[in-house]
Amino acid sequence: MTAPTLRIGGDAPYRAPREEGSQRIAAIDVGSNSIRQIVADVAPNGTIRIVDEMKAAPRLGAGLGKKRMLSETAVAQATEALVRMATLARQIGAKRIEAVATSAVRDAANGPAFLAQVKQAAGLKVRILNGDEEARLAFRSALAHFELGRGRAVVVDIGGGSVELALSAEGLVERLITLPYGAIRLTERFLTGSDAAKGIKKLRKHVREDIERALPVRDWRGADVIGSGGTFTNLAGIYLARQGMRAARSVHGTRIPREEVDQILEMLAGMSAADRLNVPGLNAGRADIIVAGLAVVAEVLGRVEPPEVAASAYGIREGLLLETAHVVPSVADPGEARARSVREFAEKCHYEAPHAAQVQKLALQLFDSIGTRMGLDAGDRAMLGDAALLHDVGYHINYQGHHKHSYHLILHADLLGIAPEEQVVIAHVARYHRGQVPNKKRHRDYARLDAGARQKIRRLSAILRVADGLDRGHAAAVDLVRVRWLDRALRITPVAKGKTRALRLELWGAARKSALLERVIRIPVEIVGPGGKAVQPDNPAHGVTDGE
Repeated sequence: MTAPTLRIGGDAPYRAPREEGSQRIAAIDVGSNSIRQIVADVAPNGTIRIVDEMKAAPRLGAGLGKKRMLSETAVAQATEALVRMATLARQIGAKRIEAVATSAVRDAANGPAFLAQVKQAAGLKVRILNGDEEARLAFRSALAHFELGRGRAVVVDIGGGSVELALSAEGLVERLITLPYGAIRLTERFLTGSDAAKGIKKLRKHVREDIERALPVRDWRGADVIGSGGTFTNLAGIYLARQGMRAARSVHGTRIPREEVDQILEMLAGMSAADRLNVPGLNAGRADIIVAGLAVVAEVLGRVEPPEVAASAYGIREGLLLETAHVVPSVADPGEARARSVREFAEKCHYEAPHAAQVQKLALQLFDSIGTRMGLDAGDRAMLGDAALLHDVGYHINYQGHHKHSYHLILHADLLGIAPEEQVVIAHVARYHRGQVPNKKRHRDYARLDAGARQKIRRLSAILRVADGLDRGHAAAVDLVRVRWLDRALRITPVAKGKTRALRLELWGAARKSALLERVIRIPVEIVGPGGKAVQPDNPAHGVTDGE
């Protein structure tokens, strides 16, 4: 079964009617820091569509301490929130409401009394999860949204009261670990004094000792690390803001380099909770506990030693939703989910598949000839391939300005296996396959990106323009391109599929769209036809205003 499609938003602007044959289900996660609900339609084939969601932050885990008692205030706020959630779920037609509670309720002496109160007030029977069950749900969610079919992975879920780790090999769980090191619990224990630096040092030493005992480094060093929970989504939000990627629609899939984790932790640890409120990408409700959560992240990464950590926007509640719906995610090998997701999105936009595939083929041929010399790498090649396949999806809205429509459609698409910063680049590359070239003064979204992202976009869109021009008539007449990088010029010679094809339109189209590539590589680009003669573009704008 293919991985389900999960759509996450804020308060839903409208609620579409339930699709025929689907079942509407609500999943509620009663966590130590927050309570979250998803209401979703689950189709017989396993497709899941989010209808609505609701969140509250009563902080049940705050102040548990030695008495191990949920506070009266937190219990009252949590009960009120769960009544609202149950009411919403029933009013919009949920046939089942599955609710689970985690660390705070599990550890509290008055946890059973709280759940009895919830049952009476909201009519909900809340199931208390043990640590292994939490870890399994987090892993199930990660399996649906990341390609875990090859190699080893460590899925980490940090809540307010505990941290869970699921260790997997080739998509199968080998070991589950739960430790009492949630962000609220650690903050209250180590970070409430006046000496923050000393508190963090003690916190990290304490966490490190247990992680070293629990996590066998010989088998898991270098494993892919995927993190779920608010600590990771806020880490990703801060990282994206530092990269100028505020246009990203989601933090899901963001890969944060290890050194960035250390730098962000050091930056936040040196601030007061009040100062952290002004940090771009950090949720205000997490400003006081983020340092403890990031300290746990740093210790896990220090043990496993991966080059980066991937943030998941999906966690226990999504795992619960999948479990309730009896959906078993497919174990995907690297690249599978991404390719499938991009293709399915293109199909939803009713794209012209033959033209898109031809442009993708030619763009990748050009990349393979000149990409390395342009300072591009394998990750850039993948982004170019996706942008080429999706460059014309804007036709779904309108021909006029379709490149701009493509940008917005791609930017807001649900694409699995693509990090947010990659999705922003892909959207921009598709946007600049025609029309004006990237310009900081004219284009606000482009100007907000950091210099590295802007450079990638210029180089990749320059290649895409020429590839698109080589299929100007949408006839897939070009079989391959031969490229020679000379001292005086870059010579591109298209070869026709049939010997009788003259390629007049294709040569003309590529010549008209070669100006940006010339600017990027700083030498003339010659589109060479029969007899070795370079075609001269007849458009004064040289590749700026061509309708394609």
